[in-house]
Parts: sequence; structure tokens; C-alpha cells
Amino acid sequence: MKPAACLALLGSAWLLISLASGCQPRTAVYEFLSGPSDEYISYVQNYQSDPLVLQNALAVRDGQLTAEEKGHAISAVNKIFSDPLC
Repeated sequence: MKPAACLALLGSAWLLISLASGCQPRTAVYEFLSGPSDEYISYVQNYQSDPLVLQNALAVRDGQLTAEEKGHAISAVNKIFSDPLC
């Protein structure tokens, strides 16, 4: 995975996890990686109404992650959430 793509992915995951208490990070990460852009933005709108945050979320979402990189990221998320301490 390219360093820039990895940084964008980790930053987006951090943003989604920190959006609000009670949000489900697994759902947010799956929306980010595999869902359409409009569904991802509507998910983010549930927790943020700041236009700058939404604009940045769309820019990050439309980044240039390849299908292989997305697959690796989903695999990592599955491993994280399968841990009993999570």
C-alpha cells in the first residue's frame, strides 16, 4: 500500500471513529471502503453538519485506493473487530 493511501485510510478511520459516541466504526469503515460516495457522505452527515468536514470526507473518499488496497484495509478491519478486547 502506498504511504499516502495508508495515511488517508488511517486518517479517515480516525475521523469516523471520533465523529460521535455511539457511532459504529465498522459500518463507517465499510461504507468508506466499499459503499458509493453518496451513501458514505450521508452516513457522515448523521454526525457532522460542517460543510468543510463533508467536503474533506468526499475528497478523501474519492481518493485513489485500488481494489487490492481496499481489500487489505477491509481484512485489517475484520481482524481488529474480531479481537475479543475490541
